[in-house]
Amino acid sequence: MVKDVNYDVQDLSGGDVTATGFEPSPSSGFWSRLHERIVIEGGENRRSNPDMDPVPPEKRTWSAMDYVTYWISDNFSPSGWRKAASLMQIGMSWKLALINVAVSEVIIALVITANGVVGARYRIPFSVQSRAAFGYYFSYLMIAMRMIVGIFWYGTSAYTGAECVRSMIYAIWPSFHHVENRLPAHANITTQFMIAYFIYWVSILPLHYIHISKIRFLFTVKAITLPIIGFGMMGWTIKNAGVGNNSLWTAGNTVHGTALRWVFMQGMYSNIGGWATLAINSPDFTRYSKRVRNTYTMAIALPFTATLIAFFGVVGAGGSKVLWGTILWDPLLFIDNWTSKGGRAAAFFCAFGFYLSQACSNISANSISAANDLNCMFPRYINIRRGQFIVSILGTWALTPWNILTSATTFLSFMSGYTVWLGPICGILVSDYYFVHNRKYNIWELYDQHGIYRYNKYGINWRAAAAFTIGWVPLLPGFLPKVNSSIHVIQGMTNLYYCGYFYGFGSSMLTYWIFCKLWPAKETMLDYAVYVDDEVLTHAGRDVEEGVAVEVDSLAEKTASESEKTK
Repeated sequence: MVKDVNYDVQDLSGGDVTATGFEPSPSSGFWSRLHERIVIEGGENRRSNPDMDPVPPEKRTWSAMDYVTYWISDNFSPSGWRKAASLMQIGMSWKLALINVAVSEVIIALVITANGVVGARYRIPFSVQSRAAFGYYFSYLMIAMRMIVGIFWYGTSAYTGAECVRSMIYAIWPSFHHVENRLPAHANITTQFMIAYFIYWVSILPLHYIHISKIRFLFTVKAITLPIIGFGMMGWTIKNAGVGNNSLWTAGNTVHGTALRWVFMQGMYSNIGGWATLAINSPDFTRYSKRVRNTYTMAIALPFTATLIAFFGVVGAGGSKVLWGTILWDPLLFIDNWTSKGGRAAAFFCAFGFYLSQACSNISANSISAANDLNCMFPRYINIRRGQFIVSILGTWALTPWNILTSATTFLSFMSGYTVWLGPICGILVSDYYFVHNRKYNIWELYDQHGIYRYNKYGINWRAAAAFTIGWVPLLPGFLPKVNSSIHVIQGMTNLYYCGYFYGFGSSMLTYWIFCKLWPAKETMLDYAVYVDDEVLTHAGRDVEEGVAVEVDSLAEKTASESEKTK
């Protein structure tokens, strides 16, 4: 038996609104008391919690410059440095590779910015936004798919972060090169690397404790230090190696004609796919912007910084061939060759900069996004902070990325091809906001499991389900050979797969719009948008028991009344 008690509901102005709820009686057993302890503050008897609710004014702290520094720090990383390498290896010259990077990044930047507007206007994460298009319960499938990708990439990015730590240790103690390996060969990781991996994991944990509304200062630090490192490495390379006599600079495309065109498409698919997850969950961080227009800077900052760091990689690779007789696409391998006393000091500074970049990118692009997804699935028990620690443990240790990166090439191909599903999801989200609902959502109905965005008793918007299926099924034949080389399909299916993001995004966006025009969900079509009120947070998402009174002030009642009018 439970007793009635009062609990506080935080409103956006910082005041309290008294409401009636329940808590276990003092005579409850151990498990009841433990359950009471682990419930999130503000998540009692709710289908939401403060991290899932619309962002209050005091946490809207991101300026336009913060989004610029975010993308500078995200792109100035080891993976960004290596970006041109894969394109040159499949047949492009360095010039065409850079053009490919620039075009790809412009396209995906526009998609990320367009979808991010939803978060900036309504102050909600992707997990809540997705309900408007997919339905209250069907959206959980999309959330789970995005969460799996986030956890996977967190683990593989942690591996790269450990490489940065190893280079830092090499620079301080060169004898670390000769640490005896005491792990068996089938472990797929050495004692030396396990030490670096553990140091990276422990060092990044405190960063998970910082709320996303406050972590932007790290991006500012990275935006200052990393361009210095990039220009410094490029200047050193040009001074010591030059670029004029290197075959890397004089070599042209190794494929031509029709084959080159499809290689170019393959490269665009790869580059766009790298940001496919962020294109979906960009509202997770745009919701913290001070103003909507602050997010527009992403459309310029992303492609410019991505192309610049790729050019640094090309210069470094060309210089390494002259200096050491081999092409080094990895900046960490590049600086490991600086073995003089002064060189090791510079190597440490560069490795530390890349470490900081990798750590912050892993948090912003992977852990916070996956934590938001966990937050939506278990709002009573998991907030963003707890979710990040869970993602860290799962991605770093349960996933054992050293086994994946060493032996599971088919799994890597599978994850790279995950864009097959992510493109259609993003296309439907963009179509729903801009073309179907004409940018008009009711913020409170998105938190109501019985609201207008439930669509039917199953909580599934069949229009989105059909468009999603149309977006990914035709790409499956071209995707399967990437996972299993024994499977052979006609070249046309492979070519369609290389256009995967364009097809998946475009076809789902168009077919979803057509379905909604022919069979509109009239209850979701609003005459005006209902935004979060800056002065009070009503009981959004609260699961109120029948017969339990909830006291809110007159402004909250007015907001609830407006919500009722839109139904």
